[in-house]
Amino acid sequence: MRRVLAALALAALALPAAAQEPVGITRDVMSVTVETASGPREIARIQDNANIIEDEWGQTSRPCPAFCIQPMIPAPGVTPVGELELLEFLQDPEVTVVDSRTPNWFEAGTIPGAVNMPYTEMVDRLGELGCEIDFDGWDCTAAVPVALFCNGPWCGQSPTAIRRMIEAGYPAERIHYYRPGMQGWRMLGLTVAGG
Repeated sequence: MRRVLAALALAALALPAAAQEPVGITRDVMSVTVETASGPREIARIQDNANIIEDEWGQTSRPCPAFCIQPMIPAPGVTPVGELELLEFLQDPEVTVVDSRTPNWFEAGTIPGAVNMPYTEMVDRLGELGCEIDFDGWDCTAAVPVALFCNGPWCGQSPTAIRRMIEAGYPAERIHYYRPGMQGWRMLGLTVAGG
């Protein structure tokens, strides 16, 4: 048995290494460059064809509650988006991409160009998104388009932030939701900023 295993190991070493195929974002786009607080940042996919998700991002079965599967549309009027739309938003200075996770998650790794506005602080920070405080709460007639994300389809931080924003007066039609979150972003091997 040992001789057979040794022969198989030697045969595997003699085979040529598998060629790495380029990993694009789309057929015609290998990367995009976005502005971040620390300057331009290129977003691309990991080029290792054998790359896999590890650690907490590979975990598929978190207990519900609290980690229940979130709806595609967390509130009426909100538009769900995918990675390509999110990449367009990251390149559009008129749109704010919001990482609504708590700071410890943000610091451990986020989407380049996203700003951290934790779901626990979202309503208090609507002024950063074009709303103005008034006697009745917030006047959000000049609110900017936003796209929110959190950890993934099982994470309730963005849906909670979105519902609180709408209750405070933010127009639902200016809110986009990237439900795949960091788990989906990492699954596709896209660039992560920070840890």
